[in-house]
Amino acid sequence: MTDRPLTLMAVHAHPDDEATGTGGILARYAAEGVRTVLVTCTDGGCGDGPGGVKPGDPGHDPATVAAMRRRELEASCDILKISDLETLDYADSGMMGWPGNDAPGSFWRTPVEEGAARLAELMRHYRPDVVVTYDENGFYGHPDHIQAHRITMAALKTTDLTPKVYWTTMPHSTMRRFEEAMREFHEDMPEPDPAEAAAMAEIGLPDDEITTWVDATAFSGQKFDSLAAHASQGENIFFLKMGQERFGELMGVETFVRVQDTTGAALPEDDLFAGLR
Repeated sequence: MTDRPLTLMAVHAHPDDEATGTGGILARYAAEGVRTVLVTCTDGGCGDGPGGVKPGDPGHDPATVAAMRRRELEASCDILKISDLETLDYADSGMMGWPGNDAPGSFWRTPVEEGAARLAELMRHYRPDVVVTYDENGFYGHPDHIQAHRITMAALKTTDLTPKVYWTTMPHSTMRRFEEAMREFHEDMPEPDPAEAAAMAEIGLPDDEITTWVDATAFSGQKFDSLAAHASQGENIFFLKMGQERFGELMGVETFVRVQDTTGAALPEDDLFAGLR
């Protein structure tokens, strides 16, 4: 037997991603004594700059944005009681089709094997029992999310580790509740065009295809505060506009698809560490 604590590793693309999809589990498992390791792959330099200046606009300096977002990331980690923060510091690639996709040093342009080798080194150091990242489409098609998925799955193949592996997702029932909430807070929100509506319908999974439902409602206050720590991106974070109570109702349960397991834990499950303790 070993006295090494159970360890969760979450691999995310940008500063603030740790809060949105996994803030609840990171806070909950930290409170349960699990070692929580966050790997953030990019510097977030394609985010909004001071004063809300947008990427590509005059005055937007990616280096300044990256430094600001690093401070926000560290504050978020403090709120979530994350044990260890590791940053790969690749350049943020921006949204699909942006010039940053092909910029030297961008995460999207980085060979998968290079990123995987760096991540595998961290995996060998921390020896996670559970690894969480995105699905093949990066949940909604963001290039850096897709790349985070690719390097995570490639890294796992190069180690002797056999953690439980999960991809973040959202049940369609919750997506519908989000849409209702957005219309509640934005009464003048136009109906999406057919193409946009079809794309939205592809996000997430039918409820019965989700393997793992983790109730972190008791930690939704920490999750809300960690998201709020990324204040520079507040214009893009709809969830903050609904207030903490409503946020907890919609975001308290985090959902995943289990894609690797050696424990034989029955599905559906309500604990990422089912079969490990």
